[in-house]
Amino acid sequence: MGRRLGRECLYTPSCRLALYVALRHWCPPGGRVLMSPVNDDVIFFVVLAAGLRPVQAPLDPRDGSLDLAAVPESVWRGLSAVLTTNLYGNPDPAPALRTRCDALGIPLIEDAAHAIGSAIGDRPVGGFGDAAVFSLSKHVGAKTGGFLAVADPALRTELARARDALLRPARPTAELAYAVRPYAEAGVRGLRLVGAARAALRLLGREEREAIRMPLRAPELRQALGTAPGLDGFHSWVRVDLHDYRLSPGRPRLDRTERLLRGLDRTLAAHRDGTRRLLASPWAAPGAAEGPVQPLFRVPLLVEDRDAAIAALARHRLTTGYLYDPPLDAYAGADFTDPSPAPGPAAWFARHALPVDPRHADRAIGVLTALGARPAEWEETGSGG
Repeated sequence: MGRRLGRECLYTPSCRLALYVALRHWCPPGGRVLMSPVNDDVIFFVVLAAGLRPVQAPLDPRDGSLDLAAVPESVWRGLSAVLTTNLYGNPDPAPALRTRCDALGIPLIEDAAHAIGSAIGDRPVGGFGDAAVFSLSKHVGAKTGGFLAVADPALRTELARARDALLRPARPTAELAYAVRPYAEAGVRGLRLVGAARAALRLLGREEREAIRMPLRAPELRQALGTAPGLDGFHSWVRVDLHDYRLSPGRPRLDRTERLLRGLDRTLAAHRDGTRRLLASPWAAPGAAEGPVQPLFRVPLLVEDRDAAIAALARHRLTTGYLYDPPLDAYAGADFTDPSPAPGPAAWFARHALPVDPRHADRAIGVLTALGARPAEWEETGSGG
């Protein structure tokens, strides 16, 4: 990955831990971080755990990218950092953000969890910020691991020490569970037992989401804020969907990750090919097919009745994940974040975006066509089509 990005890269057990290390290094406690309100809630809790105040940014309703022009000057002047999202692999306007951050003297941190392989011109996403964090659970499919890429290679030793201070010792039982998980999941899918498996996980306390967003638990969160910066007080939020996010990797994890990384170019080619077909469909955002095609992790089609579309896809064994509705400012409220000054586009995008795995492009297009799904159309009033 260092060769791909032209940057020094540091392996971490998870993208969320990489982000925490970056935020703690570059941002003073009490600082304010501009971020996207259409993002995983785990990322929101990582920002809080780092002792920072999330500031929600306005978004472009076409693809969920940051809308710089809609950020008031008063907001820019109060920031300690900017955190991009590159939602589903669509790049945020990193060159303009780099210029703005340089003028303000604040760091730009790129969350590139969805964006391995995405680029702006001839420069990869992750090559613009002071730091960038990546997930090896997305395109790579390792279900473990991430890394931190940094512009200044001299920082590697210091960041490695900070990472190591946060790690928990490897556990043989966790490594065994990781090694057998791909076979168990394949068996569950083959026997069409996904629903039963999820019910069992909920009973065991391993499935912590009954809706798109995890429960906020506001009273407990207020108490946790008093422990920031620090991960321990926020562990019950930050661990959701990945309980081993701080676990030192054993050999099975590293071996499988290395093996999957060797096939990354083939994976990216498959994602790019499926993205091209989905962007030519009636549900793609206007203008989305213009310019170079990115190997998107998911393609956000814009569908009027998204719930009906999700149900139709599920009947054909196409699971829809990576939904971020409602936006974080509506989810968390002003007690825990600064709301977006222009929330309409983010709310509309979060309500209508249907993230489709591009590797299943033809099947998804067939299902949506048979359903008669209507494209959602943005109106300037923010009411939607």
